[in-house]
Amino acid sequence: MDWSFRTAEQLAAALRTGEVTSTELTEEAIARIERDDKTINAICVPDFDRARATARAADRARAGGEDRPLLGIPVTVKESYDIAGLPTTWGMPPHRDHIPVEDAVQVSRLKAAGAVVLGKTNVPVGLQDVQSFNEIYGTTRNPWDHARTPGGSSGGSAAALASGFGALSIGSDIGGSLRTPAHFCGVYAHKPTLGLAASRGMVPPPAPALPTELDLAVVGPMARSARDLTLLLDVMAGPDPLTFGVAYGLALPPSRHERLRDFRVLVLDEHPLIPTGAAVRAGVNRVAEALVDGGARVERHSPLLPDLTEAAVLYTQLLFANSAARFPAEAYEQLRARAAGLSAEDLSLGAARLRGMVLSHRDWIEADNRRELHRHAWRRLFAEYDAVVCPVTPTPAFPHDHHPDSLARRIDIDGVTYPYLDQLVWAGVATMPGLPATAVPAGRSPEGLPVGVQLIGPMFEDRTPLRLAELLEQAIGGFQAPE
Repeated sequence: MDWSFRTAEQLAAALRTGEVTSTELTEEAIARIERDDKTINAICVPDFDRARATARAADRARAGGEDRPLLGIPVTVKESYDIAGLPTTWGMPPHRDHIPVEDAVQVSRLKAAGAVVLGKTNVPVGLQDVQSFNEIYGTTRNPWDHARTPGGSSGGSAAALASGFGALSIGSDIGGSLRTPAHFCGVYAHKPTLGLAASRGMVPPPAPALPTELDLAVVGPMARSARDLTLLLDVMAGPDPLTFGVAYGLALPPSRHERLRDFRVLVLDEHPLIPTGAAVRAGVNRVAEALVDGGARVERHSPLLPDLTEAAVLYTQLLFANSAARFPAEAYEQLRARAAGLSAEDLSLGAARLRGMVLSHRDWIEADNRRELHRHAWRRLFAEYDAVVCPVTPTPAFPHDHHPDSLARRIDIDGVTYPYLDQLVWAGVATMPGLPATAVPAGRSPEGLPVGVQLIGPMFEDRTPLRLAELLEQAIGGFQAPE
């Protein structure tokens, strides 16, 4: 029997009944990777010998009566997570030989839950692209169309899932890095509430793996079903045992509703700063129709929605302040000179990127204060709605574009080009205020490419968009293997 595209939940049930062993699942996954990954290039650092040993140990543990959440289930891990004995490079050539000696906290949690780690998945350089290619490991291709990207920065993980290379993967997200690859590859991903899952050991080399609190960035689960996202989030969620975990425990509230007809949903398909392509708009509308058919209360407009233009500019400033924080002094001074030359009337996203890269601490504090006002506005909105449905990006997966200057790239939306990085505005809707967001498949484009949407929920109520994702999977279908 071919187990490669079964969900983790289905594999766990088969393991419990003895229908299959972890050794058999692991060997099947390795065989598929060795056969198909020469083309996809999703698994950049295989760890097959240790995976086989872990699978044998899982079978012995199960024979002895053990049963853990992921016991014996093959999974992959984004390259940016530390795994003791394997390279963590973030795709940066100067660090190709960086070998951590300790697992990231999330890798430790996977192993404690019994998972079999097959290896690490490919990323863009420094995790800073909507694609996944680098000089060390090469280019990862979309399983649906090899001429197109699987997304980034968790593109290797999404491509692996869509190809049947393991049942689950873990990634990270600051600019849609979980959600965009899921949307491009037709799988599921969940960006947790900011701070919900500890991120220690997911740090660029050669920085030490300290238990710091990240701004904007989160770690989260990827899967081929909505229920598997919840299964993996329950393994990942919780504070770092070195800091907040000393005093705090985790108690996520249940979903606000269990039935589709009880949900109150705001549906958005237009952004003031960039158009939504026809294929993505059709995906949003398909989800909206399923919600209506299921009896949910669906609205298209609300005065409670925070200003999307202001939110996008604020997100852009905070994002690029983060990305430029470690630039060399000479490069930073050049950016400051360019920013000083901007017209005060220039309110474009390009100007926001440049200003963000040179924000003073005083200006960053002011931006952070404005973020808190947006968070409060979202609290008011979620008193009236349970979730917001909107695009992940304006288009399905686009052709590979390896131009070295991302600012010079363009994104084609129904025949008209726009600045490449402007596509991040939809990711920022949830990222800037730190809200949870679940990416779900929503059909196919006319060219047969996957199209997804994101379901944004209230802060720390992650189970609400996750449950809505489960209900939509039942209503419109979910993952389909590439044709």
